[in-house]
Amino acid sequence: MNMTIEQIAEQALSLPIDARMLLADQLVESLDPAEDAAIQQLWVSESLRRRDEVRSGKVVTIPSDVALDQIKRAFN
Repeated sequence: MNMTIEQIAEQALSLPIDARMLLADQLVESLDPAEDAAIQQLWVSESLRRRDEVRSGKVVTIPSDVALDQIKRAFN
């Protein structure tokens, strides 16, 4: 039986969150490997930039519980 994209999406969205994360990861990994390598390099560059900003004092970190509280307040 052939399923439509909509049917596949509906079934995928009904999965538990862990299964959806695994599926999303597998789908992303299935994309063009050359593009994936370029995206991976962008993430490496971004993470190094952020690390350097924290180490230099340009960005001040906050504890995760404080950050989560701020996010929850922003959405309420």
